[in-house]
Amino acid sequence: MKQLFDDVSQEMSKLTTKRYSTSFSLGIRFLHEDLHKPIYSIYGFVRFADEIVDTFHDFNKLELLTKFKEDTYSAIEDGISLNPILNSFQWVVNTYKIPHELIDSFLHSMEMDLNKNDYDQSKYEEYIFGSAEVVGLMCLKVFVDGNQDSYDELKPYAMKLGAAFQKINFLRDLKADYQDLGRTYFPGIDLQEFNSTVKKEIEADIELDFHQGYLGILKLPKKARFGVYMAYKYYFKLFKKIKRTPANTILLERVRLPNYRKVRILFTSYLRHNLNLL
Repeated sequence: MKQLFDDVSQEMSKLTTKRYSTSFSLGIRFLHEDLHKPIYSIYGFVRFADEIVDTFHDFNKLELLTKFKEDTYSAIEDGISLNPILNSFQWVVNTYKIPHELIDSFLHSMEMDLNKNDYDQSKYEEYIFGSAEVVGLMCLKVFVDGNQDSYDELKPYAMKLGAAFQKINFLRDLKADYQDLGRTYFPGIDLQEFNSTVKKEIEADIELDFHQGYLGILKLPKKARFGVYMAYKYYFKLFKKIKRTPANTILLERVRLPNYRKVRILFTSYLRHNLNLL
């Protein structure tokens, strides 16, 4: 019975999410139960593609990513894949009518990661759109249950929130991206001269994205609002810690939030949500 295979596929996407991202898993837990499977499925797809370009250094990454891309579109067209991650992803795409151009843009950004580029402003915006904003839009399609009018209204906010999260990831992972992977995402910045002035300019840009993203959270359907708010609060606390961290320290170590801080974020966010204080 295919349903059993589909259930196993969904479990694999859920396991992938939990093993790779405790913070993202936490946010999903506080979405309505109806949203869990599709959002796990989107994350599983995104994570596998990201692993190809970030982790598999002893393999031909271009061949792996090309095959993954081909298998993705075959799965969507056929409505099935023996790769359980792609099987669950095709279900989301076909059920919620996720536009294929979003998938195209995401995979293009993954291809960009195969080259050690210094990005100009145009390439920077192109990369952020494909690697982060379109992922937010995939999730938004699920949150609004495929309703096109709601999707169109919330689309700009979802893009800004996704951009804010990605830019924070760039700051948090500055050391690993530069030293281990040879990547520099922020345009026109020489990391040999990374200082507090440059850091503050980046942070000001992130704050603008955060503000717009927050306005969008308030407009989300109730099923999705609290889970997305949880993710927002986690990243906002991480951002505040990054802002307090000196520029030279950012280049030496990855900024993290300890588990007790994550629990506190959960508790205070839950109270604010239940008291309608978002």
